[in-house]
Amino acid sequence: MLTRKAEDYLEAILNITEDKGYVRIKDIANTLNIKPPSVIEMVKKLDKKGFVEYRKYDGIKLTKNGRDIALVIKDRHDTIKAFLEIIQVPEKIADHDACVMEHELHSITTTQIKNLVNFVKTSPGHSQWLWQFEKFCIDEKQV
Repeated sequence: MLTRKAEDYLEAILNITEDKGYVRIKDIANTLNIKPPSVIEMVKKLDKKGFVEYRKYDGIKLTKNGRDIALVIKDRHDTIKAFLEIIQVPEKIADHDACVMEHELHSITTTQIKNLVNFVKTSPGHSQWLWQFEKFCIDEKQV
């Protein structure tokens, strides 16, 4: 079982890799707003546990196991963020709250949120339904 902190690192490494194609200590530090020495310490732990390959001058790469875990974490994050945006939570807040919630929710809850998000996005007339909800929030000053 990984700590929340370790999960955040794996997700950050995945996101940076997808964005830039490579990951350095500095990239993780900037993404997670953590000082480089702390990043080095955690990356060494993740390397020792087989989740990443860390070479001082070559950067950091996810192992297959690390990538598999990071993809699950990213999926949870994206699912929760999409749900929060559907209920009119502003994107920046939705992203932050998804970071918190992705570690705490039961997998069944996350699956059901994902099912709801997919249902809403693929239902006939979903644009109209979402527009009506947005209008409701504005009219009722709920947001």
